[in-house]
Amino acid sequence: MVSKGAGSEAGETASSRSKKEPPGHETDSEGGEALSNGKDSEMTLPMNSLITSAPADVHTNGVAEVNPIPNTLKIKIHIAGSDTIDLQVSAQEMVQEIIQVLMEREDTCHRTCFSLQHDGNILDNFAELTSVEGLKDGSVLRVVEEPYTVREVRIHIRHIRDLLKSLDPADAYNGMECNSPSFLTSISEGDFGDITTTGKRKRRSGSDQPLETIDCSPPEYILPGSKDRPLSFLQPLTTDNKPLQCLKSLTMSGWNPPPGHRKMRGDLMYLNIITMEDRHVSITASTRGFYINQSTVDVFNPKPGSPSLLCHSLLDLLNQISPIFKKNFATLQKKRVNCHPLERVATPFQTYSWTTPHRQHTIDCVRAEDAYTSRLGYEEHITGQGVGYSLPRDWNEELQMAWEMPCQDLMQRMLRKQTIFKVNRDFVAAATRGAVAVVDGNIMAINPGEYTKMQVFIWNNIFFSFGFDIQDNYKESGGDHAAYAASSNDLKGIQAYSNLDVQGLHVLGSVIVDYRGYRVIAQSIIPGILEQEQDQNVVYGLIDSGKTVISSHEYINLLLKTSRPLRIQKHLVLNELGQPVMLCSSVDCKGIVGHDGRRYLLDLFRTFPSDLNFLPIVGEELHEECRRLGFPKEYRHKLCCLRPELVENFVQHKHTQFAKLLKEKMRRSDRRKSLLEDGESATENYDYTRDVEEMKAVCQETGSISDTIFDIRFNPNVYSPVVRFPESELEALQLQKRLMKEIAAFLVSVQIPSFIKDCVNHVIVPADGSTLINALHKCGINIRYIGKIAQLISQSEDKQYLDHISKLVISEIITRSAKHIIVPYLQGVEISALSSAISHFMNCLLSSYPNPVAHLLPDELVSRRKKSKRKVRIPGNDIAWASLTPTELWKQINSEAGESFDYVLACDGVDQTVERFGLQKVSLLREFCIKAGIQILLREYNFDSRHKPTFTEDDILNSFPVFKHLIVKATDADQVYKNAQTTIQKGNIKEGFELLNESLNLFNNVYGALHPDTCGCMSLLARVSYIMDNIPEAISNQQKAVIISERILGFDHPNTIHEYARLGLYCFANNQVSIALRLLYRALYLMLTVSGEDHPEIAVLDSNIGLMLQAALDCDLAIRFLQKALELNLKYYGAQALETALSYHLMAQVYASKVEFRTAVQHEKEAYTIYRAQLGETHQKTKASSEFLKHVTQQAVNLQRTMNEIYKNGSNANLPPVQTTPLSNKMILQQLNMVNGIVLTGNRKSALEKATNRMRKLIQAEIKASQRLTKALTDIGLDDVIPVNGTAPAEIVNGAENLAEEKTVINSKIETDCVPSTDSA
Repeated sequence: MVSKGAGSEAGETASSRSKKEPPGHETDSEGGEALSNGKDSEMTLPMNSLITSAPADVHTNGVAEVNPIPNTLKIKIHIAGSDTIDLQVSAQEMVQEIIQVLMEREDTCHRTCFSLQHDGNILDNFAELTSVEGLKDGSVLRVVEEPYTVREVRIHIRHIRDLLKSLDPADAYNGMECNSPSFLTSISEGDFGDITTTGKRKRRSGSDQPLETIDCSPPEYILPGSKDRPLSFLQPLTTDNKPLQCLKSLTMSGWNPPPGHRKMRGDLMYLNIITMEDRHVSITASTRGFYINQSTVDVFNPKPGSPSLLCHSLLDLLNQISPIFKKNFATLQKKRVNCHPLERVATPFQTYSWTTPHRQHTIDCVRAEDAYTSRLGYEEHITGQGVGYSLPRDWNEELQMAWEMPCQDLMQRMLRKQTIFKVNRDFVAAATRGAVAVVDGNIMAINPGEYTKMQVFIWNNIFFSFGFDIQDNYKESGGDHAAYAASSNDLKGIQAYSNLDVQGLHVLGSVIVDYRGYRVIAQSIIPGILEQEQDQNVVYGLIDSGKTVISSHEYINLLLKTSRPLRIQKHLVLNELGQPVMLCSSVDCKGIVGHDGRRYLLDLFRTFPSDLNFLPIVGEELHEECRRLGFPKEYRHKLCCLRPELVENFVQHKHTQFAKLLKEKMRRSDRRKSLLEDGESATENYDYTRDVEEMKAVCQETGSISDTIFDIRFNPNVYSPVVRFPESELEALQLQKRLMKEIAAFLVSVQIPSFIKDCVNHVIVPADGSTLINALHKCGINIRYIGKIAQLISQSEDKQYLDHISKLVISEIITRSAKHIIVPYLQGVEISALSSAISHFMNCLLSSYPNPVAHLLPDELVSRRKKSKRKVRIPGNDIAWASLTPTELWKQINSEAGESFDYVLACDGVDQTVERFGLQKVSLLREFCIKAGIQILLREYNFDSRHKPTFTEDDILNSFPVFKHLIVKATDADQVYKNAQTTIQKGNIKEGFELLNESLNLFNNVYGALHPDTCGCMSLLARVSYIMDNIPEAISNQQKAVIISERILGFDHPNTIHEYARLGLYCFANNQVSIALRLLYRALYLMLTVSGEDHPEIAVLDSNIGLMLQAALDCDLAIRFLQKALELNLKYYGAQALETALSYHLMAQVYASKVEFRTAVQHEKEAYTIYRAQLGETHQKTKASSEFLKHVTQQAVNLQRTMNEIYKNGSNANLPPVQTTPLSNKMILQQLNMVNGIVLTGNRKSALEKATNRMRKLIQAEIKASQRLTKALTDIGLDDVIPVNGTAPAEIVNGAENLAEEKTVINSKIETDCVPSTDSA
């Protein structure tokens, strides 16, 4: 249910709007009146189709309780001149949702200017149906047409335009209006419509359709061993890819605006239309509707023309005057309605594609009006400027009001998070657009006299600045490099404080935008901060360029609430007078009280501890583990900070040490106490003080800041060069320095080896740069360590199993180094030469052509004023970028790799790099374009030609912004989702299924239909439906997961590949073999393009395809794919792995199906040997392999005897017939489940129970020891309770069960950012 006042309606009450205002017509991101883009109006239907039940109430114990489903009403919608519509709605829905339903229907979608009336009363669009007096079952709501205004006419024209363009993917390709492409319908060819919804499987390809008619031939470019990586299939066009053209042209007339005497007659606007019949028509938009006038290009005649028709909708008028329009629009509407709703919903944040096909630019009056009537480019930093426009949105007020909304119960929390998410979404869109305009030079600086890099801007109540060291604030820390890093660190700090959600403490809305070589920081504006110097507003932190430190009791009290979760220790520092001042943050953090009375925190770039591995300090020596790896190292700046994930992992690591030491001390204490036991005198004679001393010793040994409880915190100012500490802090400083060194050592000695080990064990299986970086960040490892990871992998004994990780790391080093180089490169290029400069850079980077020459634009435009001394500025006059050569670029890449990542590439060019490291150029191209924000033409590129450069300026289509922003999490929904996962892992499938539906409902309420969390929930819901044998439901949910992943993460993101593969499995289970193969071919093609053929996930996809081809009786092709899977499993899992055994078994099966029993015996022997060695003789898999081996061996003997007898005696031999072993689809499906890790065996359950019981006993013993120590502390007057793992003892057993049960999952891994691997065979 769409909530009132949420999102872009924040700060504007529903009652202040026109009651007849259609939904989606809200204040736009620039503060003016928005024209509906046709997307917001389509949100409700897909959202409601995803919501499966009423919201859940989440209690403190994490258990979700379902609220009763609200009452429903059956109402009738009466439309004049049309049929009455019966509609069933929830009583808690709003009127605007009914309006959205009407705007989605095929027969009413063209209406925009109308109201709903009940008993003659106009209904408020933002009122709930329960508030409508007299509304009950059977009530009739009437659709009443309302008079137009200029605004309503513009809204109507935009809506008609959106309907006409609804099937045109141009906006999706170009990254406009929150559109993004989805290709599932093209791949599946619409076959999902054959799925029944009764819960039964509708047999199609596997039964009704003969096997010989199934189209199962894979494309040549995905066959094992193929080296072709065509790009043209990345974005497949539909069979009817040419959208139906209903009009030749719809433009605004040059006679606009109407003269005064025509305004008095009701004229609002004039339109020029050219129909498909080539008829030129001039149309008047009046308050009563639309009609044809007699005006021409040269003559203004507003009188009604022929035919003399007045239609309230422009669509009705066009249907009357153009038969082709009527026919084509009806066809278009049917196709539009048949599209999946999720394909039409706007994404919350704009997604850009790195490649797009060539498309002709078309006339679009709405797009033109948006471009040239926008206030962008005018002096918008002057508040309220612009006649006829509304004031810009006060982003800071909207954001802070959203955070201050009540959150006492679930509904309040959901509404609050929904509002925060929507306001943040709108802010990100406005900030991104403003940042692009700043770089393009379309916004005037507020300090135009300064050097370009020092200029700052204000537009739309957003403050913009460049990521350069403007005022030498970072001169000692690294200059521009430090300023660049500080913006990212600051955003991490804002995220951390926002997650804590401390009442009374506020942070700014912030977005980082990288565009055309510039980093732009966009921030909301604190009220009053621009009216005086910033230092005059600071009441906490460092001022006077680091000379003065001040503090505030109010800020200290607020920051103390954040110190424990952020692991920040309060401490004293000396001010300029030598007086101690209390701080509870980094000294760089500033507290400012705005004119609105709110307390804001700024400059949070030192929120987390500094990384001493990249911060050499005179007189300080790191641990041996760090020194052995060459640390500390000089870095380009001194703002290297550790990640928050690492801090939490380190604290957990220290707690493990603490618990181990405490346990040992308690054992000694128990022995001492047992020696003293002599009846009632035991307690009197026991020395409890000794326990306290031992506790103190344990705390000191583990680095706790407290002597009585475990508490690890960091002082972010411990190595700050501008901070002085009083003598009272010296002892604490020594402890802090020790902790800083320990966490630096923990990163290189524990976290990085653990990451590598997880990669060896296929717990982590990244497929591209983004999934690799996400995996590193989850482990708390910064990107600057990837060079060290590459070195460690090359020295590892398991480097054979890490070949795919090594390639990804090297690819990431190269593409990130190239990105670092292109940043200053693009800053020196004027915009008219941008395409030429980028194509030249990419030729130097990726082309084998040895001497690419920059293509300079010809002097097409020459000034006619020959005598003028002023020369026309053309690209040829500023060609410093054109001197770049491949040799020079790769020298820079080698240097950058060493400086940024401490890795020696030692490669002179791309060909040597590709050959040495086994990379593929297509993957490098993709990674570089995504990182640098470059969109190229979708075509085939010849990288290896030595006679022609690969890229031309025509191949560079666009440069798009790459942005980072605050992540708003639906915490209640996420908690229910985690509870669902835990419940499912315990084996309570049905209960977990209900919780998943609840979490999906909550996710939809906060995020809308399209979000990565919604995608993950939908995917797991499909998996559970599949386990419960509800295949149609699984397909339906998985189809949504695929579309969401395509549109949110990208059509070639590894998660999208994973979702495609899952959907293929479910379709095969539904006997749709042909569509299942098409989906898997798509997944394999994307995977080959993204990561190449040498990747363990290719083995999973090849095994899936091989088994399905075997089901389609194409055994020769099946063998090719299964053989490749076997080779990859041997390489990445080893000769004794269960995955390898399964591959051998699958090969044996397909050979047996081909009556090649001798080869089948050889493969099955290998499988049996592995099973016997790994699982033992009595294991079920070993027995099954033994039986199959006996069977194929006997058949091999029978076949040989038969052949011998036929050779000797002819065909009259009387011997047992040879028995082939055809596999049923059910058996193949079972093996597909094993390949994909969807197996939950009894042995795993029993092992889980044993592990859980064992862990429960250990923890109960630890709790008893903790309770004894607590009693002892209480007896001597200390009331501090010693938490076990930071939680109360009663919560520990539950946590242990959850931890143990995490080892049993329906799928062997639940990874949201990586393509899951299969680790169960």
